[in-house]
Amino acid sequence: MADRKNQGAGTKPQTNTKINNPNSVFNRSMTVNYSSSEAAAAAASVNKPLYNLSTSAAFQRNGSIKSLYSSPFGSMVSAGNSFRGKVRKLCSIFESPKHPSSTANLQTSPLPSPKSTPDAISLNTPDPSIRLPGAEDRIVIYFTSLRGIRRTFQDCHSIRMIFRGFRVNVDERDISMDIAYKKELQKVLGQSSFTLPQVFVKGKHIGGADVVKQFLETGELAKMVKGIPLRSMGPCEGCDDMRFLPCANCSGSRKVFDEDDELVKRCSDCNENGLVRCPLCCS
Repeated sequence: MADRKNQGAGTKPQTNTKINNPNSVFNRSMTVNYSSSEAAAAAASVNKPLYNLSTSAAFQRNGSIKSLYSSPFGSMVSAGNSFRGKVRKLCSIFESPKHPSSTANLQTSPLPSPKSTPDAISLNTPDPSIRLPGAEDRIVIYFTSLRGIRRTFQDCHSIRMIFRGFRVNVDERDISMDIAYKKELQKVLGQSSFTLPQVFVKGKHIGGADVVKQFLETGELAKMVKGIPLRSMGPCEGCDDMRFLPCANCSGSRKVFDEDDELVKRCSDCNENGLVRCPLCCS
């Protein structure tokens, strides 16, 4: 028994250390003992581009950028950059320089505002010498319903709403609907150009929108409209507060047939738009 123990202690169990297939080192079902030289050879055999991503050309920053610009997409990017450069060059030709030194040397005269002209100043302030005949018992507002100039339309609308809030008799005369109103206002003011709206209270000229709003804030406007007859609560039964009606003679076509001369003539009852003033609210 002792000889067998000594013989077993002196000898070592033999194991298979040679690996024919290097890929078998990744098999979990095998437990293999091998030397360091054999491990290095196995690692060198599995060192392929699929596992070594850091040295791949696809993940190299310099190589990827170069390959991008050498591709068709890179040609498109370069073409877009060149197009942007041409656009910037053209803009620099037509635009003024943005340097503060060059802008300081430029002497630009300020544009005159509409309120700084003498005509606008005289029309925006009350003038006792300007009077509108036949309007002693009402308020007359010359305005426009066209929205070509936003500021003018807003001023006209706000002034109309202010006087409607007093519930007094207001005669609204739209110069865009009847050119006769424009000629009438030019004759009263004595000027061919004017700003809108223009307000007359009891025949006296008040001015434009700024003056009316200032009188409203100070309370003077309520004193001016005192004594003017009140208007009805509902709209006009004839025109529904539109101030105009289609011409009954030509039905708004502005043309009538003359039976004596057998010719088509211009209707003399309506204005240039084929409308007539409402006989109920524009008397």
